[in-house]
Amino acid sequence: MTSSNLRRNLWWISVAALVCTVTTPAGARQGGKSPSPPKNDPNRQEWVQLFNGRDLDGWTPKFAKHDLGENFNNTFRVENGLLEVRYDKWTRFDGEFGHMFYKDPFSYYRLAAEYRFVGEQVPGGPAWAIRNNGLMLHCQKPSTMLKDQDFPISIEVQLLGGLGNGRPRTTANLCTPGSNVVMNGQLHTPHCTNSTSMTYDGDQWVRVEVEVHGDERVRHIIDGRTVLEYTKPQIGGGNVSPVDPAVKVDGTPMTSGYIAIQAETGAAILHERPM
Repeated sequence: MTSSNLRRNLWWISVAALVCTVTTPAGARQGGKSPSPPKNDPNRQEWVQLFNGRDLDGWTPKFAKHDLGENFNNTFRVENGLLEVRYDKWTRFDGEFGHMFYKDPFSYYRLAAEYRFVGEQVPGGPAWAIRNNGLMLHCQKPSTMLKDQDFPISIEVQLLGGLGNGRPRTTANLCTPGSNVVMNGQLHTPHCTNSTSMTYDGDQWVRVEVEVHGDERVRHIIDGRTVLEYTKPQIGGGNVSPVDPAVKVDGTPMTSGYIAIQAETGAAILHERPM
């Protein structure tokens, strides 16, 4: 192994790690045991730890061109108490966009995490995916994704890092694979919409939170400041392929869904900071 190849592999070693927590009003969580507080108290909230710090229990990977549950190239893994997405076992990317889904769907919640980008992109990754990852919200059920499907129908909270070239590159942007939203009272159909955040160059940690109220309102929050807000997420538009037409019924309100973490060739590390 040459010194340049060794350096490349070392850069790929630590590509992404995430520990998430979600807070839900009592009775709002779906698909799991109801919280202990009374269901008629909408103001009572609890933190639900999605990652146990030991293994991938409760999470299911899905990579394009691969079957549900196959952890292609051992991309998602747990080391040192962190949930990591790593590309050290990849030689080249060929469209195998990956997502890992939490077992339960949610409707009303706050998702909190911190992230940073490190290292280099895996060879073959598209230019737009450099220092680019995301949290996918209101996702379709992973078992309804086609084998070759690139992205789940969802709302993406796009996590970006600055490119170090002096040009602005916001984070906590909105992308809409198979979905649309409403902004300023109008149906908003562009695939990606920038937030008002600052640019975060280098390997610094960035705190991101998302406040989700079913299909009523979604807010993207960076370091305690709301940087993007929209309403009425709904199935529609393109940018997801191929897709089962029986699942992608345009105009359907996205009132709840699964949470997923992307593996999108970008090098990132994320961990939880619930409070």
